[in-house]
Amino acid sequence: MTDTSYFVPDATCWRVEHAARFSLIIDAEDFFRLAKQAMMKAERSVLLIGWDFDARIPLEPEEKRLPGPNSAGRFLDWLSKTRPAVDVKILKWDIGLIHSIFRGETPHFLLRWFFGSEIDFRLDSAHPPLSAQHMKILVIDDRVAFCGGIDMTVQRWDTRSHAEAQPGRVSPGGKPLMPWHDVTSCVSGPAAKALGQLARDRWYWATKERLEEIDVATDPWPDDLEPQFNDIHVAISRTIPEYDERPQITEIEAAKLTIIGAAKRTLYIESQYFASRPIAEAIAARLREADGPEIVLINPISADGWLEAEAMDTARARMIALVEKADVHRRFRILHPVNAAGTPIYVHAKVMIADDAVLKVGSANLNNRSMGYDSECDLSIDARSRPQDRETIVAIRNDLLAEHLGTSVEAVVAALEANDGSLIATIEALNDTARNHLAPMPPRTLSDLEEAFAESDVADPIRPTTVKRLIHTIVNRVPTFKGLGVGRGYRRRRAS
Repeated sequence: MTDTSYFVPDATCWRVEHAARFSLIIDAEDFFRLAKQAMMKAERSVLLIGWDFDARIPLEPEEKRLPGPNSAGRFLDWLSKTRPAVDVKILKWDIGLIHSIFRGETPHFLLRWFFGSEIDFRLDSAHPPLSAQHMKILVIDDRVAFCGGIDMTVQRWDTRSHAEAQPGRVSPGGKPLMPWHDVTSCVSGPAAKALGQLARDRWYWATKERLEEIDVATDPWPDDLEPQFNDIHVAISRTIPEYDERPQITEIEAAKLTIIGAAKRTLYIESQYFASRPIAEAIAARLREADGPEIVLINPISADGWLEAEAMDTARARMIALVEKADVHRRFRILHPVNAAGTPIYVHAKVMIADDAVLKVGSANLNNRSMGYDSECDLSIDARSRPQDRETIVAIRNDLLAEHLGTSVEAVVAALEANDGSLIATIEALNDTARNHLAPMPPRTLSDLEEAFAESDVADPIRPTTVKRLIHTIVNRVPTFKGLGVGRGYRRRRAS
């Protein structure tokens, strides 16, 4: 790495590590299959750190090609029994267990794992109140690691076509699910070992148990995954909220702001949310520049779930208004993907691509929680000094655009050439509602109540300190809470 790298340890990243191989994996059809391939090659360790995990989901719901049981839970049971030297550990966000109880999976698998079996299953409660352990990391033998936005859970699997009534896109009970777009990555070499260390740190914070590093000579890289990058440096950035003796870490926010500030011609973003004011203000500043970049942001049409929609969609309306006011040169578009049948495709991916130079993928969205209150992990590549890798970054962006526009990569490349590299003009030229396409985000007028709720710390807190202040305000203003001593109990728990 050069001295001018965008990614600096203890500033915009935790560490910069060499990766022997690195590839993006788009959508969960490929991720589930490739993860199964890698886990089947494990010699000593499979370590899964996730926001959620559903033991019932099939890893290959339509065409089973790999040996072993198909459901995630039965497969891991089978793996641990047939390969007793492999230590399988799963760490799941504790509040996420509530989802599992209502899904009905817990009595069959998770409780058995929790109370003792070949699978070592734990719950992660080492976080501030209502903070989420949102990292999605799978590490095999410290040799290969997956890191991105895809949890091994229900409502993630889909093909890249996002076709209507896709046979495999159903819940374990057979209920059809919405089309779903997601992205993760796979990395090998020292970068994978570093992700193993981060996963072990997360395990220690949750359990107070130290896990040893793994040293094996085998290579669990998935057979079907072609490396997109070879012998490249990868920056690992984190968000970790202040908790007990852990300091606040906001490397991801710093990295995102750096990438936004560095873009010269184009900035392509996929995110589940758009609710962070610092991010929106950084985008607005670039749009005011006479020669700033085009910025295309791909979001879902609405957040998933009532509370998330109320918090994230109302905040997004305010961020859009802020950005559009600054967009005097008409270089900003916020769009949502729709399939050929007219059904919105949910965007769960977290990707940022600046020009042909920088690629970021991970678990962090463009909202306050991801910037400071939840635990997140992103991987980034700065390829400015590597022409071949710059071509690969452009190819990845064009591939994503082709998926959203229901066309070929060749058509995207031709449209870009015809429109002097403009992403906006290319999208407008290729958009066809008869196939997968990108639709403008519908305008939303906020009520007085929504205005008050938007950007509040209730559902999308910025830092643990803001939640402390909120709790302190509630317990000191509501007589019932004051009488119960809720505030005193909260302070005691935090001090212990």
